[in-house]
Amino acid sequence: MPRNAFLALLATLVVVSAVAVAAAAALAAAPPASHPATASGSGGSAATVDRLATQAAISTLRRGGNAVDAAVTAAAVLGVTEPFSCGIGGGGFLVDYDARGRRVATLDHRETAPRAMRSDSFFADGVPQAFSTARYSGMSVGVPGTVRGWETALRRRGTITLAQALAPAIRIADEGFVVDAPFIAQTMENLDYFDDAPATAALYLDPDGTPRDAGTIFRNPDLARTLTRIARVGTRGFHRGPVANAIVATVRRPPVSPGANHVWRPGVIDHRDLRAYRPLWRAPTHTSFRGLDVYGMGPPSSGGSTVGEALNILESFGPGSPTREELLHRRLEASRLAFADRNAYVADPAYFRVPLGGLLSNGFGASRRELIGDRAASSPVAPGNPFAFEGAASALRGEPSATTTRAGSTTHISVSDRRGNVVSYTFTIESTGGSGLVVPGYGFLLNNELTDFNYDSLTHPNRVEPGKRPRSSMSPTIVLRDDKPWLTVGSPGGSMIITTVLGLLTDRIDLGLTLPQAIDAPRASQRNTPATSAEPAFAQTPEAAALRARGHAFTTSAEIGAATAIKFLGDKGSVLAVAERVRRGGGSAMVVKPAPLSKPR
Repeated sequence: MPRNAFLALLATLVVVSAVAVAAAAALAAAPPASHPATASGSGGSAATVDRLATQAAISTLRRGGNAVDAAVTAAAVLGVTEPFSCGIGGGGFLVDYDARGRRVATLDHRETAPRAMRSDSFFADGVPQAFSTARYSGMSVGVPGTVRGWETALRRRGTITLAQALAPAIRIADEGFVVDAPFIAQTMENLDYFDDAPATAALYLDPDGTPRDAGTIFRNPDLARTLTRIARVGTRGFHRGPVANAIVATVRRPPVSPGANHVWRPGVIDHRDLRAYRPLWRAPTHTSFRGLDVYGMGPPSSGGSTVGEALNILESFGPGSPTREELLHRRLEASRLAFADRNAYVADPAYFRVPLGGLLSNGFGASRRELIGDRAASSPVAPGNPFAFEGAASALRGEPSATTTRAGSTTHISVSDRRGNVVSYTFTIESTGGSGLVVPGYGFLLNNELTDFNYDSLTHPNRVEPGKRPRSSMSPTIVLRDDKPWLTVGSPGGSMIITTVLGLLTDRIDLGLTLPQAIDAPRASQRNTPATSAEPAFAQTPEAAALRARGHAFTTSAEIGAATAIKFLGDKGSVLAVAERVRRGGGSAMVVKPAPLSKPR
């Protein structure tokens, strides 16, 4: 990108930021994206943030693949086209509904801390590092789990090979895709660090150090070769051999230029860490809400427990017909209380006895509901005692991790197939751009997942420990009615993932919005902070004015979440797949056999 063009782009981005209020306020009236964000029909469906990924999923379904096959195929493509959000250098959580057995299972392929990590690994001279210093380093990189996660999911629930699932991604990495505005904006977020690392700069910046031009073709032949190697020899092609050697070298000796204007601390991943990594099948979380069964991801994700607790709090309100403003007040307060408990009690269950049963008990939800009055509470509120609902007692402080109040990146995939199987899958490299380190010669960014620990604490349940999985906010969710799928939903957005999923569920179930209306609706996110983060369009509503009168305070967040969802219509396999129309540049939803809806859903 020429320097003059770059300066013009920079000025444009400043203007865009300044008019975010107007842009967000016009969300509901915005024109549809160039790739449809809503699709209805049968035979299977997919919704992602990217048209190429959604197309790859639908192609897999049309060839007879199932929901797991399609989800892994789409994920591999997203690792190419959405490299700042996800990819083989990260990890994630997958929730899977098996139509034949009518059961839900969850797969944890979250990154792990290396064996050599210590609780003070992010300290310098006895003081915790600033977030950016901790993030842009080899130390922030967790042992990646995505490749073994894909292989594990396909072996247990898929019908195609990993090589077949990777084929579309290899082709797109080799042939390229068109650079768009979100790609440029995400590059801009990292520009001051990307230009420190020659491999990262060579891949994502033009020779003059500016972002790639909009409308040009972005190719990643190094990533195509890496994926081809994995397709040929399986996960050994990532966790052993030359790729593993390069990962270890990148983490332990971050390859930055002599003129770098930041210090990039080395990390401690070694070959044994990579060889030893294993995904884990876990039991899902379960909550009953308004007669529906809500399934999510358990610890080390806090998504299932926090969404579930907030729903239990809302469920415990007595009968009546509250106004929209009253429902929003209750939701914000339920989220405030649930986040206080999340911050105190959720961590890797292999290292801390998470009181999951207590957090998700109706009794605990009712006890927390008693704290909700007509006015907003003052945050931070104290955590409750879920151990009392498990027959034990404990007292812990509710400390957020360093990334609790950061928007984060990540991406989410919603997929169904003609047999009724469903996948809700969220995966990530953590912050937009991860650690900022591209593995030289292999074309992928490494995660900064270890900053999801409470890395500034030596005592918190979510503190850094060797081999541990950091707490996550990812909230892939499947909702059943009478043991059959009714809705699946998920979103990126850091800790705002939880509030996005909670808001979508209650907008659809309690407020009666159609699924497209719920996804379009302006959002607010209360995470036990003094002010609630709100999109400008939300802050301008009459309900927001009424909430301010109740003591709620709002701070502006340009975008919250970027959801995808599928509604199951109950008539001969019909579905409604929905993605964002505007957020993150708009998403893409498709079905195998399109058919118009007879009425709004």
